[in-house]
Amino acid sequence: MFYDKTITENGITVLTESMPNVRSAAIGIWIGAGARDEPRSISGMSHFLEHLMFKGTKKRSAKEISEAFESMGAELNAFTSKELTAFYSRLLDENLEEGVEILADMLQNATFKEQDIESERQVVMEEISLHEDSPDEIIHDLFSDTLFSKHPLGKRILGNSKTVADFNHEKLINFYNKTYVPKNIVIAGAGSLKHEKLLALVNKFFKMPSNVQFKREEKKTKSGSQMIASKKDSEQSHVCLGALSLSATDKDRFILSVLDNILGGGMSSRLFQEVREKRGLAYAVFTYHSVHTETGSFCLYAGTSPKNTEQVYKIFREEIEKIRTDEVPEKELKRAKEHIKGQLVLGLESTTHRMMRLGKSALTHGNIYSVNELINKIDIVDAKQIKELANRLLKDDALNLALVGPFGDKSLEKYDFENKILLNT
Repeated sequence: MFYDKTITENGITVLTESMPNVRSAAIGIWIGAGARDEPRSISGMSHFLEHLMFKGTKKRSAKEISEAFESMGAELNAFTSKELTAFYSRLLDENLEEGVEILADMLQNATFKEQDIESERQVVMEEISLHEDSPDEIIHDLFSDTLFSKHPLGKRILGNSKTVADFNHEKLINFYNKTYVPKNIVIAGAGSLKHEKLLALVNKFFKMPSNVQFKREEKKTKSGSQMIASKKDSEQSHVCLGALSLSATDKDRFILSVLDNILGGGMSSRLFQEVREKRGLAYAVFTYHSVHTETGSFCLYAGTSPKNTEQVYKIFREEIEKIRTDEVPEKELKRAKEHIKGQLVLGLESTTHRMMRLGKSALTHGNIYSVNELINKIDIVDAKQIKELANRLLKDDALNLALVGPFGDKSLEKYDFENKILLNT
């Protein structure tokens, strides 16, 4: 096995991958909770907690935390997603113990002072305002709204101004105590480190009680088809067309990766060539997919001039129909596979990339494949499987459309969806 794994006595999973001939190590503390795990009344709390972890502990101020990492020449960062929260650092191997100790202090001894809650509330409110003023970002939230509706995966990572305004010390502590528990934590390390060393540091510094268990509420998703448009006075319109997709454990997710790459995974992809190179209709055009506990999403995206919105939408529909109707030519299939495999191998050069793969795979997929195993799974994908998966996922009655731009009611009549929602923002 290319990695080592130990579960500590109190339930924390420790994963490491040693990389010879590097001087750095990447350490990540992964919490198996994100936006989907929040009651709607506290939407955005996972992200808010992530911010507060940097505001100081019982023995360190926020400035002292920053100074400590910068004095080591280290990087410190964090992110929140639908199902995860992660705190991570890349540092010199000689500073491993100090880095782990500070991360442990941040995650276990954050003070959640009232003045910090108040100041960070303003920061997050500004972040929400910036996000809502960015059509190229809000489009993806709208697309998620159309797909997931009332499902937990439809909850927004930032929350909204109403929920964030109601956050207080008691609510934050309650959510923290439910989610930041040992059996819901993975600590991953990659680079110049030994498994026994990191394990000893985790046992030394992480003293969380082990008598609390976190259980995610799972809920079935229902496939449907609708259109949602947000009216915004902007220079560009933004288009997302797609459907519900595969879960994180679905065996066909490797086929999906190849399908994604063929449609919009690079400069030689079908959408890039048709929308940008041949017609000059967009600067940004791509596809993406995400996988979650019960389901996932697949999206075709472009930002274009408002007058070209319908044309881009029609090209999207045409390309979906082509990949459902005709098998991908062997040359194109090979290019897509080689692109994916190349990206996998290039990622091996980064300690942070390897650490991320360990932590995310453990919490999301439940298993961790070596790069060679992943390459083999990509290699065996064939054109017939891609066509079958495209027909399974991208049926007409499963497609959802999200638009952001200067639209009126009449301009939306051109789109062939029975269920249409126009939002005025």
